[in-house]
Amino acid sequence: MQQLLQTTIQYIKGVGPKKAESFKKLGIATAGDLLEFYPRTYEDWSRTVMIADAPQNRNCCIKAKVCKAFQPSVIRYNLVIYKLSVTDGEEDMIVTFFNQSYTYEKLRGGGEFLFYGTVRYNGYSLEMTSPSVLETADMYIHPIYPQTASLNSRQIEKAVSQALKMLPPNIVDPVPESIRKQYGLCGLGYAVRNIHFPESNEALEQAKQRLGFDELLVLQLGLARLKGDRKESVAHRIKKDFTRDFWKLLPFKPTNAQERAVGDCIHDMKNNAYPMNRLVQGDVGSGKTAVAAAVCYTAVKNGSQCAFMAPTEILAEQHFRTLSALFKDTDVTVGLLTGSMKASQKKIMHENIRNGSVDIVIGTHALISDSVEFSSLGLVITDEQHRFGVGQRSKLIAKGEDPHILVMSATPIPRTLALMIFGDLDLSVLDEFPPGRQKIDTFLIDSSIRERAYGFLKKNIDSGQQCYIVCPLVEQNDEIPLVSAEEYNKSLDETVLKNCRRAVLHGRMKASEKERIMREFSDGDLDLIIATTVIEVGVDVPNSTIMMIENAERFGLSQLHQLRGRVGRGKQKSYCILVSDSRKENTVERLKVMCKTNDGFKIADEDLKQRGPGDFFGARQHGLPELKIASLSNVETIDNAQLAAQKILAVDPLLKEHSELDVETKRLFESVGSTERLQ
Repeated sequence: MQQLLQTTIQYIKGVGPKKAESFKKLGIATAGDLLEFYPRTYEDWSRTVMIADAPQNRNCCIKAKVCKAFQPSVIRYNLVIYKLSVTDGEEDMIVTFFNQSYTYEKLRGGGEFLFYGTVRYNGYSLEMTSPSVLETADMYIHPIYPQTASLNSRQIEKAVSQALKMLPPNIVDPVPESIRKQYGLCGLGYAVRNIHFPESNEALEQAKQRLGFDELLVLQLGLARLKGDRKESVAHRIKKDFTRDFWKLLPFKPTNAQERAVGDCIHDMKNNAYPMNRLVQGDVGSGKTAVAAAVCYTAVKNGSQCAFMAPTEILAEQHFRTLSALFKDTDVTVGLLTGSMKASQKKIMHENIRNGSVDIVIGTHALISDSVEFSSLGLVITDEQHRFGVGQRSKLIAKGEDPHILVMSATPIPRTLALMIFGDLDLSVLDEFPPGRQKIDTFLIDSSIRERAYGFLKKNIDSGQQCYIVCPLVEQNDEIPLVSAEEYNKSLDETVLKNCRRAVLHGRMKASEKERIMREFSDGDLDLIIATTVIEVGVDVPNSTIMMIENAERFGLSQLHQLRGRVGRGKQKSYCILVSDSRKENTVERLKVMCKTNDGFKIADEDLKQRGPGDFFGARQHGLPELKIASLSNVETIDNAQLAAQKILAVDPLLKEHSELDVETKRLFESVGSTERLQ
């Protein structure tokens, strides 16, 4: 199999150098790449139906004989219509083509063919327009591949057919037989052949199950080895735990969950012979910042510098203000480094980081610039981890000598999926809320009662509170019929909100402008912000009590939950209003989930079931290898792959006895540049 993976695509029969260039545009350079270029869908030509039984508005396959060819009709200079009459022996049907003289000439001679398309009644007869046509010998489930302008699905299909002929009869199966039997998996050769040319729909499902399992298994093996690589490093082991001293700095009592999470981190940093590598995952408002601050405090007191990286300047500046106030009466110094700072400010901060006069540096991606050098970096923290890739985190880690790593995510993720996405990390979960966090009442309305909603916002604003309105777009787009923030703000001039102090906030603004608006909002100088999802992460204004979200159907449940988390941070009762005119049953049911629960983990489970793992996994995809066929919605397969990986590594941690899996693991991680750590 490995030799086949390295066979250049041009040497496959029927390809050649010219067509090989077209394949390369699809990322296919070898025969192995081609066999892993899976169909995007299938057309079932193996089951034919009678013309009279053809389903309404759905493709089907009909086997029929050509009984009459009509004269072509020239409608205009560049449009010729070709019609034929076909029969299945019981019912006749008209087949129509546009500008397809080759197909017409092929069919007019008579004979039996397969016609694949949709049958409709045109007013006087049944008709199939522009069907695909094949010989009756091609009665099988046809793969449909992603294609380019120079390479169509049929050409790819033919090349795949030739590549499959190159497969040896008995492929060496990388997955041990004991594991295949335990989880009811078919053999690799059977799976590869049936993913492209299924013998039946059942065989196709078996192939998907096996190849999906393989991808998840190899991913788990790779992540486990990356994790194991860290365990061979020498840690900045702390000598004393200062957590009790830190808790005295807080104006509130920590939750049991916060104490557990900090305890996990301190244990790793104090007792392990390798660096901490931990994810703290918690719902919106569960107190992750306090956990990070506690771990920073102990690290600094043990002589280490800390780097705290946030995904946006707004969030970085908020963390800076929070930690500066928290450590005001201590000997712990806090610094800020962002891309929008003046060159002179950056220069001073770079020097302070280099000479160690700043203990905790909070910043954005500016922290990973080449000009940043730390004196003694011992702890790296990344906030909203789902917004960073493995490569970005690695670049920051490289600025220290095997520092401890703490990553945080406010996107609730089902535990099994979290272990998959963050498989190179240990996991702590914050499943409690600090005192004072309230349940946010959520309502789903349509645009017909928007004016009443405005009145509700106005009532709350008049009583001294503040509100958000979220729109999916920055500017109006004629191609997408959605509300934009800019146009929405103008429309409020005709409503009861016209005299409210308003501002628009979106990601295209300069950082200084966004900061100015958020500062005015935080200081109470603005009543209402009309924003895009730039306010999804981290902005904390306790006086804000209403979040109104337009075109709510455009957002995933997890994102809606993140947005909702911007309110309910003070003592006043808070609300979230979802506005959607969608009448699709599944969309309405999805949005109603938000009205039923404030539990982010339950919402995440629903999002995973209904939308798949995109919200959780897609943003991190640039930091992990791409999965081509595995479904992260299939929790059972994920669990099985994790157990299988643990079983294999328990007896063969370096995969010396599983050379095929070793090769596959390194190959999967090539795309993100992690193979050097898998040697």
